[in-house]
Amino acid sequence: MLGFLKKVADYSQDAVDAAKYLAQGLSVTFDHMRRRPITVQYPYEKLIPSERYRGRIHYEFDKCIACEVCVRVCPINLPVVDWVMNKETKKKELKNYSIDFGVCIFCGNCVEYCPTNCLSMTEEYELAAFDRHSLNFDNVALGRLPTSVTTDPSITPLRELGYLPKGVMDPHGVSSANKRAGELPLEALKRINEETNSEEQNPSLKADCEERPTSK
Repeated sequence: MLGFLKKVADYSQDAVDAAKYLAQGLSVTFDHMRRRPITVQYPYEKLIPSERYRGRIHYEFDKCIACEVCVRVCPINLPVVDWVMNKETKKKELKNYSIDFGVCIFCGNCVEYCPTNCLSMTEEYELAAFDRHSLNFDNVALGRLPTSVTTDPSITPLRELGYLPKGVMDPHGVSSANKRAGELPLEALKRINEETNSEEQNPSLKADCEERPTSK
């Protein structure tokens, strides 16, 4: 009799443990149901890149003066500038310009230091290829007009969490007119300037902020 009761007690304990583990698993499932969906139905849906996103480099052949500043500021001396000296004009004559995106780290130094602004960063991030040599873009490939996620009619652009309104977690079907949770760079700069001007107009407030001890 005692053995039978012990088996019933063990069976009941196993049933209670199984129910507890099942409840824990369902709690995790229900918790994820309230979260923002992270699955993007690529290539029918694509995320909108954030501001100042550093994608494929766009190159304008007519603006380039073959100064090779981009080569000097590049951490790996990546851009290849092929030019010859024109003896009549005594100026450099550009022949070819190429960048190997299989090696590029997209630091943006070449774009920042270009004196003629012939280089610019785009939103393109689809640079996967079966052959690494096909990632070496010449001036023709670099000069191709960049594509934008928001202007492509064949896909649905999805906004990241920073673009969504406050409290909204689902990027599908959100109107672009709704105010986003984060500030745009220009909005942040405007707010900082207003705070700086208010401190300059109220020197007592500025002095109080300077005398306030900082917590370590």
